[in-house]
Amino acid sequence: MIAKELHDKTPDQLRDELVNLKKEAFNLRFQQATGQLENPARLRTVKRDVARVKTVLNQKAAAAATDA
Repeated sequence: MIAKELHDKTPDQLRDELVNLKKEAFNLRFQQATGQLENPARLRTVKRDVARVKTVLNQKAAAAATDA
């Protein structure tokens, strides 16, 4: 996921993306705990994508606060 793509989305779309990523992270953690995780690197990329989405959401909120 590229940060530029995230900047083009609305806050509602970003929140939906965040929910989807958190569900995926949960499923990956569950697979890791049961020993069924095929690609351990995917867990790291999902965590980073969650952080990217949160960062963009916070930036948009800060920009909206300064505009108001």
